[in-house]
Amino acid sequence: MRYKLDQPDNLIGFLEDSVARFPERPLFGTRLPDGEYEWITYRDFGRRVDNLRGGLAAIGVGKGDMVGIIANNRVEWAAASFATHGLNARFVPMYEQELLHVWEYIIRDSGIMVLFVSKPAILEQVREFPARIDTLKKIVLIEGEGPDTMAALEKTGEKHPVPAVRPAADDIATLIYTSGTTGDPKGVLLSHANWTHNSHCRVKRYPGYDENDRVLSILPWAHTYGQGEMHTFLQIGASIALMGSTATLAGDMAKTRPTFIVAVPRVFNKIYEGLWAKMDATGGLARKLFVMGVEAGKKRRSLAEKGRPDFLANLKFRIADRVVFAKIRERFGGRLRAAMTASAMMNMEILLFFLDLGIPVYDCYGMTETSPAIAVNGPAAWRIGSVGKPIEQVRVVIDSSVVEEGAQDGEIVCYGPNVMKGYHNKPEQTKEVMTEDGGIRTGDRGRLDKDGFLFITGRIKEQFKLENGKFVFPAALEEDIMLLPSIDNVMVYGENRLYTIALVVPNFFALERFAEAHGLPSDIKALIARDDVREMIAREIQDGLKGKFGAYEIPKKVILLTEGFSLENGTLTQTMKLKRRVVLKKYEDLIAAAYK
Repeated sequence: MRYKLDQPDNLIGFLEDSVARFPERPLFGTRLPDGEYEWITYRDFGRRVDNLRGGLAAIGVGKGDMVGIIANNRVEWAAASFATHGLNARFVPMYEQELLHVWEYIIRDSGIMVLFVSKPAILEQVREFPARIDTLKKIVLIEGEGPDTMAALEKTGEKHPVPAVRPAADDIATLIYTSGTTGDPKGVLLSHANWTHNSHCRVKRYPGYDENDRVLSILPWAHTYGQGEMHTFLQIGASIALMGSTATLAGDMAKTRPTFIVAVPRVFNKIYEGLWAKMDATGGLARKLFVMGVEAGKKRRSLAEKGRPDFLANLKFRIADRVVFAKIRERFGGRLRAAMTASAMMNMEILLFFLDLGIPVYDCYGMTETSPAIAVNGPAAWRIGSVGKPIEQVRVVIDSSVVEEGAQDGEIVCYGPNVMKGYHNKPEQTKEVMTEDGGIRTGDRGRLDKDGFLFITGRIKEQFKLENGKFVFPAALEEDIMLLPSIDNVMVYGENRLYTIALVVPNFFALERFAEAHGLPSDIKALIARDDVREMIAREIQDGLKGKFGAYEIPKKVILLTEGFSLENGTLTQTMKLKRRVVLKKYEDLIAAAYK
């Protein structure tokens, strides 16, 4: 099906139009070691792209060729992507924090010709790849001097300029490799129209944002959400500050003063937990005012829904807002108007807290294969608890044939100009998810309300059935469990079992405080082996979930783990999703013992 696309319908159009309209405005800000930020303007960034495009052309890169990069978010990452697109070549991003064999698989599978690497340490790891991978002709170092560096390539391009090509809407722009919870990564083929359609739709859902706005870039550009954010803010002429690291996030917000952020729910959960921990530690009047403001905010909302304003609740809230909440907003830089989140639903209590704080957090929904947005909440249309309405020209169908009989929901099937062109070199996997009429099966369960807002109800591939036939959706349980102070991470399991159990990575700092308070030895392994510690955490989980979930869903037993879920041990994907099969295999003996 052909769709009517807004213009520009390619990423080079985005860049060239913004460089022409906003030449002197700051585009990318890089954090320096002293915490200050250094900015590059649209004009100067455009020049770097022009020079790098000429350099790539000089070494033979042309239409359809693959250019890869192993780097975190940085100006050079963006320059390499737009230089590649300007030759109508295909860009293949990879994470810096990735396993060596995954890099090799992606480079070999995609057929990368030129590979950018961020630093000498990564270069040393991949130096032998050209001898093993026929397509890989050149590795270019970003941080360094010499003939095989990005600086040298830009100098070559400056001497041999090549005009940019504006690709056709259906030309492939990017291969994004899904980290996947099982099997080899799959290269998602995303066209220029996939990206630009998503960006145009985001601009419409967030009216009022323009060249005067600024986003703090938190999500990696190697993922569709992060890369889509970069395209959107570049399209409107806004500025993009690059977070130094999660450790510098608070300082980066204060320094760059963003008006918008995009993050996963875990970021907001941690901020919320941190605020309560600080208030508990401070105590006194500050904590009383904070609690008063939180409670007054809840009462204001409840009465407003009934059309009954309350003078006392409003007064209490205004006092807390002026004395406490204003200081919290200042920690975000003092200009933050809104935030967007995806990958999982926000906890309702935390979402409403940020709303009372004056920072609405909009839940959205999508996947890599839909580049990424399917449905978006925003100022133009918002329903709390939903993930928004499908974006323009996107149609969502709920297929109830693949779920249990009598269910009020079903699998979400998406149609629209956001849907990928397929998986690179994987026709069978493409056929598995694509419908004959051009839709894509998301693997997620959901329902549409009478006004067209989409609600996520579970994940078909992750849900499991208990021995009694009842279905459990573990992700929702896990999100709530991870808000508990003694827990860092968790996986809920119970497929074909009588009850559910929880594999828990404790908050080791909280455990040490528990040991100190109860006169116990502080050795973590010894603490985890204790029945009273395990019972304490199990009780905290059961109390925290009671009333929110069915009794059959709440874990009856807890397995405490001495090692966290991580990229390094293979239990997490790059987007911090659990590789459930890996976890089950790793701890199969402990799980078997828990069910004896």
